[in-house]
Amino acid sequence: MNVVLFCHSLLSDWNHGNAHFLRGVCTELAARGHDVRVFEPRDAWSVANLVTDHGDAALHDVHAAYPALRIVRYDEPTLDLEEALDSVDLVIVHEWNTHDVVRRIGQHRAAGGDYTLLFHDTHHRSLTDVSSMAAYELAAYDGVLAFGEVIRDRYVRAGWARRAWTWHEAADTRLFRPRLDIVRERDLVWIGNWGDEERSAELREFLVEPVRQLSLSADVHGVRYPDRAVADLRSAGIHFRGWLPNFRVPEVFARHRVTVHVPRRPYTQTLPGIPTIRPFEALACGIPLISAPWNDVEGLFTAGEDYLLAADGRAMVHAIRDVLTDAGLAQSLAEHGRRTIERRHTCSHRVDELLAIVCALAPAQADDAHGDLEASL
Repeated sequence: MNVVLFCHSLLSDWNHGNAHFLRGVCTELAARGHDVRVFEPRDAWSVANLVTDHGDAALHDVHAAYPALRIVRYDEPTLDLEEALDSVDLVIVHEWNTHDVVRRIGQHRAAGGDYTLLFHDTHHRSLTDVSSMAAYELAAYDGVLAFGEVIRDRYVRAGWARRAWTWHEAADTRLFRPRLDIVRERDLVWIGNWGDEERSAELREFLVEPVRQLSLSADVHGVRYPDRAVADLRSAGIHFRGWLPNFRVPEVFARHRVTVHVPRRPYTQTLPGIPTIRPFEALACGIPLISAPWNDVEGLFTAGEDYLLAADGRAMVHAIRDVLTDAGLAQSLAEHGRRTIERRHTCSHRVDELLAIVCALAPAQADDAHGDLEASL
């Protein structure tokens, strides 16, 4: 198939976690012989911030890490959809596009575009920024790929889309795998961005204070940390390392003995069942994972076997101490979590799910997609 993705950016993952999964999906599709092109705006804020902080070399590093990605950078006023969508079979439009781009692609499809058109939502804005999400014009779209059942249900109940499917994120196991050649030399690592005060208290309870109490060697990677937050980290003895290219995460995990997951507040209060991408990647890398509370209502993992769940800061201290002092527990968590990813949560699994949806929606593309599905089973 000829596949086109419209997204905010795959060149940059600076404060842009959506790039992680989509890079893996595009790489998997290309590996199966599909022609994949990615369209992203030239003025993407994630790219602009990355270049400002780290220079153009950071963009070259992405091409080296993901050689299969074919990225077209466009200026929105001059975007030629007739050219971009010529002879395509499948178009996926991520929700972090402008309303105008989403509308124009829908108009192109309504005017006779002969392709499957899907909208992809991987954020909490459908519940936290309702007016913005309701403003997307999706009447001509075949449906929505939602990264959790609660998001899928939101689109259906609100009447924003004709159809919606749950399509969870997953790990790109071509890159995210155990690095047994690297020695675990430090205790704990946390990789994540500070964000918009959506988990400030939780980070202090489940990360900063446990590290302080246990006197751990610890590192934090991420962006958008205010001076006050950096000071809190340093006061606990945590080394703040700043931005980390996502494709380098496996080697950083490999140098540490344990990691933690601290969900943003929307995912614990209104969006149960959505872990976001970080736990998938950590488990794929074989590092023991301990999570602050979240409700796995969709049964993606098995708490206590794939990862440990800490109800509060005190429980987090005990869980970290247990993992660091019990080699058998650490190994069991690492191995069980990795097996769960390999069985259920790789980008290959998600491409299988995507192609099954295409087969059901578009008989004209069914032979191409169905043959790919059979070959992957």
